[in-house]
Amino acid sequence: MGRAQRVSIFSQRPYSSEIAKTLASGELHPLLARLYAARGVESVDELGLELKYLLPPNTLLHCEDAAKILADAIRDQRQMLIVADYDCDGATACAVGIRGLKMLGASSKQIDFLVPNRFTMGYGLTPEVIDLAKEQTPKPSLLITVDNGIASHAGIDYAKEHGMDVLVTDHHLPSEQLPNALAIVNPNQPQCGFQSKVLAGVGVMFYLLIALRAELRQRGIFTTETQPKLEQLLGLVALGTVADVAQLDRNNRILVSQGLKRIRQGITPPGLLALFEVAGRNPQTANPFDLGFAVGPRLNAAGRLADMSLGIQLLLCDDPKIALEIAQELDRINRERRVIESGMQESALAHLTHLNTDERPALCLWNPNWHQGVVGIVASRLKERFNRPAIIFAPAEGVDGEALLRGSGRSIAGFHLRDALDLVSKRKPSLIQKFGGHAMAAGLTIRQADFGFFEESFLQVSRELLNDDLLQRRCIHDGELSPEELNVQTGDILMNEIWGHGFPEPLFYGEFDVLQQSLMKDKHLRLQLKPRVLDSETVGHAPVIGAVWFNRTQTLPPKARLAYRLVSDRFHAEARVQLMIEALNDQA
Repeated sequence: MGRAQRVSIFSQRPYSSEIAKTLASGELHPLLARLYAARGVESVDELGLELKYLLPPNTLLHCEDAAKILADAIRDQRQMLIVADYDCDGATACAVGIRGLKMLGASSKQIDFLVPNRFTMGYGLTPEVIDLAKEQTPKPSLLITVDNGIASHAGIDYAKEHGMDVLVTDHHLPSEQLPNALAIVNPNQPQCGFQSKVLAGVGVMFYLLIALRAELRQRGIFTTETQPKLEQLLGLVALGTVADVAQLDRNNRILVSQGLKRIRQGITPPGLLALFEVAGRNPQTANPFDLGFAVGPRLNAAGRLADMSLGIQLLLCDDPKIALEIAQELDRINRERRVIESGMQESALAHLTHLNTDERPALCLWNPNWHQGVVGIVASRLKERFNRPAIIFAPAEGVDGEALLRGSGRSIAGFHLRDALDLVSKRKPSLIQKFGGHAMAAGLTIRQADFGFFEESFLQVSRELLNDDLLQRRCIHDGELSPEELNVQTGDILMNEIWGHGFPEPLFYGEFDVLQQSLMKDKHLRLQLKPRVLDSETVGHAPVIGAVWFNRTQTLPPKARLAYRLVSDRFHAEARVQLMIEALNDQA
């Protein structure tokens, strides 16, 4: 994206050497012991990622009540309709819900799904979605929201007026008043004592199914020996959790670890394996990076440019041949999405050249030619580039033809985006038509004519809540690796762990001699590096190692202090390791 990102402060992530020593006293590799200690792991007891360590469903408020509702619905043959969100989390939650309910006794005719059109209906269970639901044949009597619903007051009331109950499963932050649903399962609702507040929507749905299975056992429908293996759905749970950038606390790390384990074993729906195939990834070596940056974007593409129903159909498909055909179509849509995204980024950057971004605490842009489905990605790219909260809008049309803007925002650490929008809304009650989200991401709708007023109000709130320290670009690394550790074995050890948001992938730091550098595809810097060592006995043994710095064209000095990720892979059956460069310390 043009000029290289400039990092102002480099610092090592702190950790307790005593805790690291304790962790390494077992079978844990000393490097992992140091990395885990730096990420808040304090004892060996916290290292187990088996399913038995999952938090119990009975601590998730109303989960058992909702399970009873579903058990009664299955028994009474009530017509159920899952109303999904149109992103990867919503799609996987929907697929997990339908597959799980069928495994637990619901008939194929008894359960269906509906995804709102993001371009005409917006987000959540709106009255417009209810109008679609009541026209279904047969008409559903129980609506189940996944990854939405906590803010759908009007839609839920409208559903009840038309004889439909609503069961909400969601993970987004609620407003001061909860909707009048039959039951709400959301770890972030008031009085919920569930110890993991960062479950993705698909995680909430999986927990409800576990509680439902227990309820059916209690009713004598299943025994421990005959109960369905809902664990087969964990690959979808892992995908939705990683793709939604859910914080990887221990509970989520268990879900992701167990999901990846089953993907590697091939115990997962054909549609997910087909996504691995079109992405050129090997499911037998699946890792969180594959889910977040290869598989997830292809599934998300359906909701961004077309209709997420296609993505859900893929995840529900049991025919490998048909699944591959659908996955290939999603791959085509994803390539189209990349082209649109690239054009939007270029025009956004061109606009920002006229502004002094260093003096602005946040970025707020719109363009009449931008696409609603891609605004979130562009906001994320700008946030990463400028280390500023960013909200990107695209044109939309209201039900009465009113010119609207639908926006998506991404934030930085220390700036709670949903709370910031809430503050704007309280100060200017009519400015934002609707909004929702969480600390790091949010969506909203405003009138096109009000963009200038919104930008002014949002920038004012940003100035109040942000300071120079928060806006300072930082590189938090995990210290140095010795020359002896720059090898495939270390790369394999790191690649087999569960890293992600809230449990960051290791980033190392060191000084290197730059032996060779050239451009790859005219936009990526390819390097040959040799670690600099002071010990004369090891100078001759320091390895020459390949490295890549994506989206950087500016060459490096002969000696460079670099922050990097160490990765290993197999190319033509030959194991190799290389460095993925993230930052240059040109102040050293």
